[in-house]
Amino acid sequence: MDKLAVAKVKRTQKDYTLGFKLAVVDSVEKGDMTYKQAQAIYGIQGRSTVLVWLRRHGKLDWTHLPKSQTMPSKETPAQTIKRLERELADAKAHNLILSKVVEVFENDYGANGQKEVSYGILWKLKTDKQISLAQGCRLLSVSPQAVYQHRIRQHDKASKLAVLKDWVQAYRMLMPCIGGRKLYWLIKPKLIAHDIKIGRDGFFDYLRAHRLLVKPKRSYTKTTFSKHWMKKHPNLTKDAPAPIKPEQTLVADITYVTSKQGVHYLSLVTDAYSRQILGYHLSDSMPATEVVKALEMAAHRRRYTHQAIHHSDRGLQYCASEYQEVLRAHNITPSMTDGYDCYQNALAERVNGILKNEFLLYVCNTMSELKQLIDESVYVYNNIRPHLSLNMRTPAEVHDSYSCPA
Repeated sequence: MDKLAVAKVKRTQKDYTLGFKLAVVDSVEKGDMTYKQAQAIYGIQGRSTVLVWLRRHGKLDWTHLPKSQTMPSKETPAQTIKRLERELADAKAHNLILSKVVEVFENDYGANGQKEVSYGILWKLKTDKQISLAQGCRLLSVSPQAVYQHRIRQHDKASKLAVLKDWVQAYRMLMPCIGGRKLYWLIKPKLIAHDIKIGRDGFFDYLRAHRLLVKPKRSYTKTTFSKHWMKKHPNLTKDAPAPIKPEQTLVADITYVTSKQGVHYLSLVTDAYSRQILGYHLSDSMPATEVVKALEMAAHRRRYTHQAIHHSDRGLQYCASEYQEVLRAHNITPSMTDGYDCYQNALAERVNGILKNEFLLYVCNTMSELKQLIDESVYVYNNIRPHLSLNMRTPAEVHDSYSCPA
């Protein structure tokens, strides 16, 4: 975790994960930010670092820009549209704010809160040279000393919170779309150690102010073909209690992922108790000979010897003799959904969703590049990303901490 203790140190291209690079490229090309804004928001070092990422991973043609140029000379059409939309929305909001200022002062602020707001307004008017501080203080019946003290408090608070951005950026490099609650949980020990008092709501306000909130994405595509002649196995998990130990129940599923080379398929085998991904395999197609490689990886990584249940949908890959032979060889009992009902294999679907909605967000150029992104994502998912269902522990922590009964 030394990588997460971010200081102002020199970084190289190897210090940034592929997922982080793709997130920055996507934001720049959609017009959410410019080169300069991306480097400032994420603390990216190197004048041409983002340009290199855009040329290597971007969907637009960035080759016409000179190598020495690190900022486009004009806005892109997408940036212009977004700017105009923001300006229009800001103008409407500004009129609404002005009409409510007096009401807010009268109803929503106590005496101390009203003074704090007044101090901020007076300092802003002084900075803009619209009125002198002395005149403003006289009109509002406050002392210049109180305004300066307010300014010092605000400056001290901003200085103390500045380190938050480095901590957030460190985790964003590994998990570009991790949720705010999990991020707050990861950073909370650092807040305590540095005596920084900020609650979860305040932390969300900080993320929002620095454009570090994420928007979840949803997608779904059916990959299961269950109308085949091969034997289907009964659902052993339907009325069974939740697993009480690792490797008691393994859940498997297949999901599609894409690169610029086409559609690929990711097979996953996950432990239902710890949520740890034990096996995974990326392939260009879905024959049983490819899907079974994820099961073989999971079987090789098992740490406990008790018998296990393997639960999946009724896809022909899982019913195939190649797959069933590997299950028998490792003393694993097959279990399948009653029909095509994703809720009977909900945990596997959930893991698919986490990988695709938080990690595999952007289209890679090649299948090899996609495999690298998947390797990084599975490692972070297993070892760094906390789970709400695990009381904010990681899957690897839960899996490894189990003690077998004597």
